[in-house]
Amino acid sequence: MQQFNAKYQDQISGVLNGFDRLVFRGSLRRLNYGQWDQGLSAMVARGMEAYLWQNQILFKDYAEYVKGASERLKRASLQPFEEQQLPVVFLQSASVDKEELARRMAVEKKIGNGLVCAISALEPSPTFEHRGTHIIRRQRPCHVLYQYQIHAEVGWMYARIQTWFPFNIQVGLNGREWLARQMDRQGLKYRQQGNCFVWIEDYGQAQELMNQQLKLDWAELLNGFARQLNPVHESLFERYPTSYYWTCYQSEWATDIVFREGAFLKRLMPLLVRHGLLSYSSADVMRYFGRKVNQSGAIPANFHGTLETDLKRRPEGERVKYRMNGNSAKFYDKAYSRWGNVLRGAETTLNTVADFRVYRAKEGGPEEDLRWRRMRKGIADLHRRAEVSQKANERLLNALASVDDSRSVEELTAEIQKHTIWGGRRVRGLRPWAEDKELLAAINHGEFLINGFRNRDIQKLLYAAEAESPVERRRRSGAISRKLRLLRAHGMAQKVPRTHRYQVTEAGRAILIAVLITARTTVHQLNQLCQAA
Repeated sequence: MQQFNAKYQDQISGVLNGFDRLVFRGSLRRLNYGQWDQGLSAMVARGMEAYLWQNQILFKDYAEYVKGASERLKRASLQPFEEQQLPVVFLQSASVDKEELARRMAVEKKIGNGLVCAISALEPSPTFEHRGTHIIRRQRPCHVLYQYQIHAEVGWMYARIQTWFPFNIQVGLNGREWLARQMDRQGLKYRQQGNCFVWIEDYGQAQELMNQQLKLDWAELLNGFARQLNPVHESLFERYPTSYYWTCYQSEWATDIVFREGAFLKRLMPLLVRHGLLSYSSADVMRYFGRKVNQSGAIPANFHGTLETDLKRRPEGERVKYRMNGNSAKFYDKAYSRWGNVLRGAETTLNTVADFRVYRAKEGGPEEDLRWRRMRKGIADLHRRAEVSQKANERLLNALASVDDSRSVEELTAEIQKHTIWGGRRVRGLRPWAEDKELLAAINHGEFLINGFRNRDIQKLLYAAEAESPVERRRRSGAISRKLRLLRAHGMAQKVPRTHRYQVTEAGRAILIAVLITARTTVHQLNQLCQAA
């Protein structure tokens, strides 16, 4: 990201990094655990059965009991809205935008703080059902209740509870809304447009406040929303105590770059969009999902899906998005105003976090047993999620920084084509348009943008078939190790500490894009670019 900021420092008035949209989910794990039953061809809800046993409720009385519990919850949850004479709306159509409806009510009622409205609806939800001698899990339409409010700490938000067992909860809030509340408390002046800031009096101070989000006691905050949604939780679970386990279902980590001149950003955006679309081929896009392509690199004829790089034209401007295994990174121009103009230079959305690693102890294991393990959705790994997202943003922005570079491709690649000394040994120069072209294309794959690559990842890309013997596997591993050493010697890649993974360096990313784009560019495209210039 430093490359991008340094390149346009005369035009940039400030930068802000941090969470944008956050969606948390809470579940009662003690109530939700189950066991598959082959005879029933269903998941037996052992947790719910234990709850009924502890409360001396017969399975045959399950439906009547949970209906009464649901009514108690709804009455208690809606009581504050009725006391304050706030709107309580039941939606019969799923097509109604609940967020827009709630915001309209806030404007009509002139609500600046506190509860705004409650919206109820029927939505497909996981729940339980009595079948024979068991309680089983099933999916069915359940009554859900949304509470919209302008919270004193986090600003505009919603919290939703499934009013039928197992009382699953979802909480949606925005990191920029949270920051606005903190800046109000500090007396820091700003101009907000939608969920971004077009001007902030002191960006350094604002970033310090934004960083405090990662130090929040998220469990305490979310448990407070849970108590508000279900005031009768303690009485319902008096004989079968259980508490919510919180996960981050979805997170957006955004880097906003505020330009002084709107005209400058509008001139820059088409160049960034063109650059972003030309950086990766269609075959690269398919590999984001782990889909195989033909040995020639062509897209298989039986592929009928959607590619992972796309361009979307919006009223505000254009957006380029890259998708990978349910996660995505994108950039777009977000706002134009007389106070400032916002380029959301990078926004990483994480839905599937198992692809990433966190240095932690095993859940339930000894605390000193620290290893790189799969990232969890639980809020305990929220800090690492932020680190991964920020690194992804930085890599995307550094890649964009090479757009319209004043240096020629020859100048960019001159040094890597010369031999060098690394580790006391002579290392040959790279041959980017000859035998090393496939290697450079391999490490530039989109699936390595966030999490890096390993020796075996590169083997899969450079060898068409699996190794037929252990000897061949060792030979290939050694050959790739030498190639990785070559990349490291020329500053194209660096090793991730305490792992077997490597990442492309900032300087390497600029060289990769220059080499691969020129290799893919046709004479016709060059003629068009010359005419446009």
